[in-house]
Amino acid sequence: MLTRTDIETNMLPVPGSPPVRWRISEGLVPYELAIEEMEREVAAIANGEADELVWLLEHPPLYTAGTSADVADLIEPERFPVFATGRGGEYTYHGPGQRVVYVMLDLKRRRQDVRAYVAALENVIIRTLDKMNVRGERREDRVGVWVRRPEKPLLPDGGMAEDKIAALGIRLRKWVSFHGLSINVDPDLAHFSGIVPCGISAYGVTSLVDLGLPVMIGDVDVLLREAFEEVFGPAVPEAGSGG
Repeated sequence: MLTRTDIETNMLPVPGSPPVRWRISEGLVPYELAIEEMEREVAAIANGEADELVWLLEHPPLYTAGTSADVADLIEPERFPVFATGRGGEYTYHGPGQRVVYVMLDLKRRRQDVRAYVAALENVIIRTLDKMNVRGERREDRVGVWVRRPEKPLLPDGGMAEDKIAALGIRLRKWVSFHGLSINVDPDLAHFSGIVPCGISAYGVTSLVDLGLPVMIGDVDVLLREAFEEVFGPAVPEAGSGG
């Protein structure tokens, strides 16, 4: 079986497809409202009533549990609201300073290959980071995007320390994707201590600002759209939306 690194991640749509809607929401969007909106959009896309959508937002502080979550990894259940979600994966944190990207694409118009889709999302993140001279890397045994931290102590097995800078968790319905990814721009990294992020305790969590980059979420959004279009094709801002 090919590794995600070796999979061809071209996910361009079939010729003649309309561009993806690109939506940026200001302020903090409650998680429940975001899920309701995603459900509506996914149904409309699946029924051919709406074009594909990428939705960029921030949430208030909260934890979400994916379909593989182990309750033992929820260390501080009273710290923030906890939401069960249908996406793949385990526990993760969302909060201010983290760019959440909900990706609603019709893979029937692109490529009906879940592993290739996950690899393509990772590729978008890696390309975005590369535009800021940050080397993001995928790991075959753990989904997400990672950065090496040679300045930190070695791991118990003697390996180099690595921190997670971006997380992924997806779901498909009638081959329409939803949920998506999150990139740590400048969240409060202490908030991750209430969980074992993605069930992985051996590695840490970092952000662009933690790595020394003086960036804002808006700066990342511009590069994120460029990287998305390189992998998935054209995207146009919705009326009244940033981007």
